[in-house]
Amino acid sequence: MMGRLERDQEQLFYSFCLEEVVPDDHQVRAIAAVLDLSWVYGELSPHYPVLGRPSIDPVLMIRMLILGYAFGLRSERLLCREVKVNLAYRWFCGLSIEDKIPDHSAFSRARNERFRDNDIFRRVFERVVEACISAGLVGGKEFAVDASLIVADANKQRSIPGPEWIKEHNPETASRAVKEYMATLDDAAFGAATKVTPKFVSPSDPAAQWTGAMRGPAFFAYSDNYLIDVKVGIIMDVEASRAIRQAEVGASQMMIERTQERFDIKPERLAGDTAYGSGANLNWLVKDKDIAPHIPVIDKSKREDGTFSREDFAFDKDRNVYICPANKILTTTGKLVNDGETLLYRTKVRDCRGCLLKARCCPKTSVRKIPRSIYEEARDVARALTKTEAFKQSSRDRKRVEMLFAHLKRILRLGRLRLRGPCGAQFEFTLAAIAQNLRRLAKLIARPPPFASLSAA
Repeated sequence: MMGRLERDQEQLFYSFCLEEVVPDDHQVRAIAAVLDLSWVYGELSPHYPVLGRPSIDPVLMIRMLILGYAFGLRSERLLCREVKVNLAYRWFCGLSIEDKIPDHSAFSRARNERFRDNDIFRRVFERVVEACISAGLVGGKEFAVDASLIVADANKQRSIPGPEWIKEHNPETASRAVKEYMATLDDAAFGAATKVTPKFVSPSDPAAQWTGAMRGPAFFAYSDNYLIDVKVGIIMDVEASRAIRQAEVGASQMMIERTQERFDIKPERLAGDTAYGSGANLNWLVKDKDIAPHIPVIDKSKREDGTFSREDFAFDKDRNVYICPANKILTTTGKLVNDGETLLYRTKVRDCRGCLLKARCCPKTSVRKIPRSIYEEARDVARALTKTEAFKQSSRDRKRVEMLFAHLKRILRLGRLRLRGPCGAQFEFTLAAIAQNLRRLAKLIARPPPFASLSAA
């Protein structure tokens, strides 16, 4: 006999425990077990008045936002709807079955006012990193750095040519994104990164960079910069910047210094791709920070026309001269060229005029010139490291950063920003990094990695 669910009247009383309906293996339980936000009230209390109507619980909003980024709920409207109907999400947020869900507009107000003034999500991120350090998931010796382009919320059809963009705006009429852009003009990760005028500028988000770096149609984007510890892929710092190499290099230096200041951790080795292989950055790593750069050097001295390359000339450091294959000397006047970072060494005309090797050295000029970076010693250190086994291992470890970016875009669905301006980009990138670290921490605390258990034995 086929049964049918029948009710003559609505049930008047229910016995319901939200704790019991959330599966033991649900990911929200693992994340909740490693997330502590009890300290938030003390941090935010100065930003709330003593009198007046009670506000929405800030910890509730923070939990909801972390939940949204951890499970790829990109819209705050969607997040509110999901928390309303999903019992596991309600349990994670500390809501009962009858509690009312905050309106989506409350998140915008809190984000642009109290949360921004206190930089609370930077504090949450640092607390999560501290939890990862306490759990033994951070080695502290080998780091990797990389950046990934995230599409900005800017429309090409409504952009204007870069030379027509006027930086001076009336602060009273400018949008929030424009005000944020104006505030970052002296920031190494934004306005001060380069003096080159972009081809196009978006009036709605002028800090977004017009870029064709993906070798396809150009678009407006920000760079999401990660500094990770390669032991298990914990994100040690995150920074938003313009989508250009100079800004990404500046962001990497900022993250290394901030990690050292905040956690007293400075890596022994740093892995990165060629974008971080400029002479100035390598010199900063080697001379200023005493960090071994496992980074390919940006080097354009190799010649492909059959003539001698710079490596065929020996450098005498004591005399500060180059010696050519014909045993002639190349000297320098000491004048810096190429933005003050390069010295030119050249032979004398009489030495080259009757040289038997001139056809293989300088067939089209009267003398041979050799450029040498003022950071050449640091570049030599990086070149020597590329021949070691440790460098090969770092090249493999660096893939952890790329895996994190793939996870960010495919699983967390952060392929395009919802918020505008540098602060909006930083807000989204920081929340996503919090979510990724929490997911990794929850997974490895519940089930430690195999090599950790072996080393403990």
